[in-house]
Amino acid sequence: MGRGKIEIKRIDNASSRQVTFSKRRTGLFKKAQELSILCDAEVAVIVFSNTGKLFEFSNSGMKRTLSRYNKSLGSADAAVAESKTQKEDSKMVEILREEITKLETKQLNITYLCDYRQLLGKDLTGLGVKELQNLEQQLNEGLLSVKARKEELLMEQLEQSRVQEQRVMLENETLRRQIEELRCLFPQSEHVVPSFLQYQRTERKNSLVNTGTRCLNLADNCGNEKGSSDSAFHLGLSAGVQEEGPQERNLFK
Repeated sequence: MGRGKIEIKRIDNASSRQVTFSKRRTGLFKKAQELSILCDAEVAVIVFSNTGKLFEFSNSGMKRTLSRYNKSLGSADAAVAESKTQKEDSKMVEILREEITKLETKQLNITYLCDYRQLLGKDLTGLGVKELQNLEQQLNEGLLSVKARKEELLMEQLEQSRVQEQRVMLENETLRRQIEELRCLFPQSEHVVPSFLQYQRTERKNSLVNTGTRCLNLADNCGNEKGSSDSAFHLGLSAGVQEEGPQERNLFK
């Protein structure tokens, strides 16, 4: 049967604790030696007992291993410090780049504003003859560009108008052909229907003729009547009323 699992805790008995320390130290050094031989590794073990006694094992020499350890530890610290420094430097570089970009943008805005005011003919006091000549040349070039663009737009509009005119002409030609085809399918009748204007003129002439006839008849009736008053002649209806008067009187009698 195998041994049971030992609970890992401090041994209270001093003699048992010393025996266990000796056995386990020997086993630890043995395992370190086997590790160095099997894996071709540089191994160093340092052990201090509870009484302060030193025990050590090293396959390559303790001083050499310790110096190598210190160098590696220093290089690791240096690498960490260098990485921190690089991060800080990169952050600082980004901040400086942003500041430079802002300043350049501000400077460009100021330059554009000054150029714009100079193009408008303002702030010309500090300019010399060469600068004024350059400004004049820029204005001439800008004016030529504006004229060229204006001519391009006008030509485009003219071309669009021509295309639209051709389209309208084609539509008119199509409509004319359709009308001719309809006339061929439905020939005109012999009795022409008068237009609205001709009908209106005819009605007006007839109404004038009827009105003149009525006036003549009314004048004749008024001339033949006797005893009619001036008011009866002007009204044209009172004479008739006077004629009907005696008949109504006979009816009432």
